Amino acid sequence: MSTHPILVTGGTGYVGGRLIPRLLEHGYRVRAMVRSPQRLLARPWGRHEGLEIAKGDALDTEAFTAAGSGCTAAYYLIHSMNAHKGRFAAADRKAAQNMVACAERNRMERIIYLGGLGEKDDAHLSHHLRSRHEVEGILESGRVPVTNLRAAMILGAGSASFEMLRYLVERLPVMITPRWLRTPCQPIAIGNVLDYLEGCLESPATRGRTLDIGGPDVLNYQDLIGIYCTVAGLPRRVVIPVPFLTPWLSAKWIHLVTPVPASIAQPLAEGLSIPVICRNNDIREMVKVRPVGCEEAIRTALERVRQEQVDTCCHDGGGRLPPEWVTCGDADYAGGTVMRRGYRIVFEGDPLCLWRTIEAIGGRNGWYFAQSAWRLRGMMDRAAGGPGLARGRRHSQKLRVGDTLDMWRVVDRQPPHRLVLLSEMKAPGDALMEWRVQSGPGSRVTLEMISRFLPLGLAGLTYWHVLLPVHDWLFKGTLRRLVHLCGGKEIQGPEIFAVDTAPQCRL
Repeated sequence: MSTHPILVTGGTGYVGGRLIPRLLEHGYRVRAMVRSPQRLLARPWGRHEGLEIAKGDALDTEAFTAAGSGCTAAYYLIHSMNAHKGRFAAADRKAAQNMVACAERNRMERIIYLGGLGEKDDAHLSHHLRSRHEVEGILESGRVPVTNLRAAMILGAGSASFEMLRYLVERLPVMITPRWLRTPCQPIAIGNVLDYLEGCLESPATRGRTLDIGGPDVLNYQDLIGIYCTVAGLPRRVVIPVPFLTPWLSAKWIHLVTPVPASIAQPLAEGLSIPVICRNNDIREMVKVRPVGCEEAIRTALERVRQEQVDTCCHDGGGRLPPEWVTCGDADYAGGTVMRRGYRIVFEGDPLCLWRTIEAIGGRNGWYFAQSAWRLRGMMDRAAGGPGLARGRRHSQKLRVGDTLDMWRVVDRQPPHRLVLLSEMKAPGDALMEWRVQSGPGSRVTLEMISRFLPLGLAGLTYWHVLLPVHDWLFKGTLRRLVHLCGGKEIQGPEIFAVDTAPQCRL
């Protein structure tokens, strides 16, 4: 085994976030290139002695090349499915060219790429699958040998495909579906994907090859629905195929019914219309794995969901990074006038109980106060194309940086004193919600909730001022409810206080 590090791109994504700890466990040194190092540092293995974290963007040629310095091989796990507002193909193209440049300048021995099944010359190939095949060609155009692994639907707790299947089946006893729900496919369990990715690194025979990877079952999506019902103990669903459901309409419906956003649902729906099955099984002779069937994969994924042991989720890799005004300490010169509002309550009680209650907010636990108002805001956001309350939380009690929390994303967490959430809902501006817990003399505890908003034009200013009375009522009520849930005794407040403008965010 080489003592040189292995470069992993897409390390905060669904597959990369599972591959890295597996490589570390098996003795490899790993260098992960990510846009947000804090997201990796928050993982259980984020401070492993064999892990190096390089901050960089795949679209930044110099940062990409620097991240690969000294690495002998690279995993290319980047897909711009929901990035750049429809310009994903150009983004994929540029990132792949940067991967080639990085590998050549650093004299790497190989690149391993995870792409998608589907015939290149199929006239019905979706734009995203076509882009993935284009990426294959770009990677192969360089001087460094490439192993292209092509997979179809990945079955695993937290994967976009599995979450779409799970929510559709569990929420809809009767389904109006496209006719191409009967298109053949060959799903693969996430465990087998990782088996093949690692196995390729250890098998010289896979170098310079394009290899299809899939599970042992070839079936259609209607069959998958039936298998899910059996494993989950649900009555069989009534499936009614109709000819008029386009991928665009399907994506909008998936967005409303499941946590999968339309930006990801659309490429998934488009890919359902063509057969995605393995045309060769050569890899089975090169990398020995135990093939996992669909029923076992779904059962394992459901068990992980029910036990709240979802290692990575389809929401992890994307999402927004904190805007500049957050990292600059919300100074006005960082991009406009930041609107601020602080709410404070002082009580006698247990600060650790308070912290645990704050950290458990959202998801199935709700937002503690005026839940109907939160549900209404969630429905409005979902209708506008935002996440709404559909995403929930990865774990009912624990958070980590990078986690999605309903309409928010965790951007900073300093237990048991500070939690910062960045809004990902549709709004005319950027919003930040910060919770601070301060212990005083005796059992005196101060809880502060701070709202920051950088408005976008007149619409943003109007949005802030119109909703300010609602926010005053909502956040004061939430503070009182938190104190009540912890059995505390109110001393002062809740009240509005002036928020300081000094830099606060350690992001």
